[in-house]
Amino acid sequence: MAVSRNKNLTRIIKFGKLPAKRDARNLQLSSILKAPPKLPPEYDFDVQHNGVPTPMFGNDYHGDCVIAGRAHQTLRFEDAEQKKILPITDTDVLNEWHKENGNTENGLCVLDSVKLWRTKGWTAAKKKYKIKAFAEINRKNHNEIKSTVYADIGSGLGLSLPDSALPEFHAGKPWTTTSEPPKQENGHYVYVPGYTTIGPVCVTWGRKQQMSWAFFDKYCDEAYAIFDAADTLKKKQLVDGMKIDAFLRKLKK
Repeated sequence: MAVSRNKNLTRIIKFGKLPAKRDARNLQLSSILKAPPKLPPEYDFDVQHNGVPTPMFGNDYHGDCVIAGRAHQTLRFEDAEQKKILPITDTDVLNEWHKENGNTENGLCVLDSVKLWRTKGWTAAKKKYKIKAFAEINRKNHNEIKSTVYADIGSGLGLSLPDSALPEFHAGKPWTTTSEPPKQENGHYVYVPGYTTIGPVCVTWGRKQQMSWAFFDKYCDEAYAIFDAADTLKKKQLVDGMKIDAFLRKLKK
């Protein structure tokens, strides 16, 4: 598993996303999106909901980014619905990561993991949480990313980062360099709760990180909208819940 040592800090940063897996049977976000309202040029869930934390969730010493990203999304789902911040712990994240990787230090396949999230759920803050569905995002359509963010759903991104992403992150700079090829050994998963005119804003390695749209286009190799429920006004305005239900009924046959 790839490791980065931050020369300015004593922390280690680890990667943990396996190569993207494709499945033509995936629900496509475009098939359930309603005609969206005019999307604002910038939006961030965390700005609208003060106090949402960005914990490391063990991703400095373990390659658990896929489950850490899940935890960041769960925090925001439940803040929107329960109006409170769940006390999700590193142990919650590491327990699920080890459950899915066979109690090893191996990374996870994003698609396999979100399927387990839907069918089995996971235990966070002493309660089990399952998602209703997930849908594959057309990565060439930036409005699909923006729509999920504006609906307070957000996007889960799988990235194959270039080596240049690490010094940019350590220096507190946005991810903008696109002169290097993607590296599968730098596979990383992040949750995106915001976007600006520059590009998506993700949560990773204990803080928020801006990336450019050009960076996203080159290094993102998978993207999913993950729904716990279509139960808020914004979600109902943007997502066709009846189409999701119809897809899930076919999936069970």
